[in-house]
Amino acid sequence: MKSLFTIQRRVAFLRSSVSVLQSCVPAFLPGLVLVACSAVVLTQAAPRARDTTWEAPPSAAARVNPLTDREEVASGGAKIYRQRCATCHGDSGEGRAKAPSLHDAAVQAQTDGALFWKISSGNSRAGMPAFSLLPEPQRWQLVMHVRALSR
Repeated sequence: MKSLFTIQRRVAFLRSSVSVLQSCVPAFLPGLVLVACSAVVLTQAAPRARDTTWEAPPSAAARVNPLTDREEVASGGAKIYRQRCATCHGDSGEGRAKAPSLHDAAVQAQTDGALFWKISSGNSRAGMPAFSLLPEPQRWQLVMHVRALSR
């Protein structure tokens, strides 16, 4: 009988806990939903700040884009951008919570070689993956597309 009494006490405790929760949840639920929605909106609205300490080595920054005079290959950069970059940087490079704007004057002021190096090497501190897995011509096409985003 002692175990039956223990079980009955536990059931009574659970019932009282449920009734307390049922009385509290309706009061707090709208506030919780508001906080959750605000967090989502705020993280989507503001682009991440650019990592100003992330600099390409001088030898990499001095590299010249071999595709600069070949405008017919620029559309390939847009396709690769949509596949690999838009998720974080936004469809038009405006930036999101995960990545900075590619329209930023400091980004556009960098040399093609510096952008190529950053695309190739990534930045683990800021969450930028390395895209060295892409063939070099595709990475140069991405550089061309980053330039086109500012126009």
